Formats: sequence, structure tokens, C-alpha cells
Amino acid sequence: MIWTSGGRHSGVRRARLLLAGAGVVAAGPPSWEWVLGELRGLRGRWGAEWWLPVAGLLIGLLGASVIPVVAGAAGVPVLRRIRLARQARDARERRVDAVIALCGALAGEVRAGRQPGEALLRAARDSDGLGEVRAAVVAAARFGGDVPGALAAAARRPGAEGLLGLAACWRVAVDQGAGLAAGLDRLDGALRAERDQRADLRAQLSGARATALMLAALPVLGLLLGAAMGADPLRVLLHTGAGLGCLAAGAVFEGAGVWWAARIVRGAEAA
Repeated sequence: MIWTSGGRHSGVRRARLLLAGAGVVAAGPPSWEWVLGELRGLRGRWGAEWWLPVAGLLIGLLGASVIPVVAGAAGVPVLRRIRLARQARDARERRVDAVIALCGALAGEVRAGRQPGEALLRAARDSDGLGEVRAAVVAAARFGGDVPGALAAAARRPGAEGLLGLAACWRVAVDQGAGLAAGLDRLDGALRAERDQRADLRAQLSGARATALMLAALPVLGLLLGAAMGADPLRVLLHTGAGLGCLAAGAVFEGAGVWWAARIVRGAEAA
């Protein structure tokens, strides 16, 4: 009865509509969102430094020379070092924030009336960003180990230096009966002030970094401007003796200028 009354045809019609919609999506050209997602995936898997040989290959094809390819391959270790240094700095900042959060949470747990060991277990369990550091400290607090020693050992990691102050507060509070919460409050305030000072210094140095980056990009702008004027700068630089000499001298001066600017910025940050 249902079969003869058109139920089968209506089901087939629904299936055709659904499949037709899916077919249109599959058969259409890839969207820009998909392309950008694939590019981000490649960048995450390869790293930004591996796009430099690609750019060198493209410039080498345009200029009919192998020099840009060699220069692009030689620049990979430099950019990789810069990327790893940036990642290490970000990890250090995350540890600094995690230590500050741990001190604040531990002070709150102590004020709530918990014993130092239990308070440290609860505060460390709720803190993120310390990783294996948190595991070692939690193990020492849970099984009656040397908590100040574990904190001092964990403070050797970059960004976790504030745990030395926490270890000192813990040792004074447990051994001499001093107030742990008051010491943690002072430590938390000092760590926050130091973090804010570093953030303010980075904000002040951002202008110097932007200026150095703009000056480093000026030669590329000059090449584009020359190409727009019909001067064919790639042929002059890559296929004539004077051009090769200018290219070598410019590369040396460019590298020295970027290194010197980065050295000034690092010196200011260290001071």
C-alpha cells in the first residue's frame, strides 16, 4: 500500500536531493577558507623557515639564476633559530604566569584554613602551564618529600625562577612557623611587578623592532620599484659583475644592520 502510493518515489526523491547537494559541494572549486586552512597546516608542519627556499626558488626562476635558491637554503637555519627562540620565550612567559597563579592560589588555600601540604596539592592541581614541574612538586607534597628542594629544582627551568621564592617562603613557614600566606602575597606582588615591567619594556621596544624590520625590507621594496620602472634589477644583480658585487656588499651590510639592531634590543631587554 505504502509502496504503491508513492512512498518509494518520495524516498528516492529525497535521496537524490541530498546527494545532489553533496555532489555540488564536492564538485565545486575549493573555497578560500579551505586553501588558507591547508596553508596554515603546511606552515605548522614545516615551520615558517621552509618557505624561504620556496621564495628563493621563485626568485631564481624569475631571474634565471641559482643564487636566490642557495641564499634561501642558507637562510633556513637562521629563521629556524629565530622561531625556536620565540617559542622558548613564549614558553618562558607561560611559566611565569603559571608560577604567579600558583602563588595566588596557594595563598588563597592557606587562608581557607588548609595545611600547607594539602593547600599546595589543591593549588598545583588547578594551575596550568607548569607541566612536569607541577608533577614533581605534587609528588613531593603528597608523599612527604622535600617540597622546598623540589621547588628549587623546578625553578631551574626558564620562567619558573619565582619558585625559588616560593621554596623560601615554604621553608620559613614550615620550619619557623611564620605566616605562609603573608609571604606568598609579597612574592605574588613582586612577581607581578616584574612581569609588568617586562611587558612595559617590550611595548617600548616594539617601535625599535618595527623600525629595524622596515629598514630591512627597504631593499625588497627597491627591487620591486625598479621592476615596476622596467629596469630589470634581477638581471643586473644576478648576471653582471657590478651587480654581483653590489648584491654581496648589500647582503653583508643588511645582515650586519639587522644583527646590530637585534643586539641593541636584546641588551635593553637584559638590562
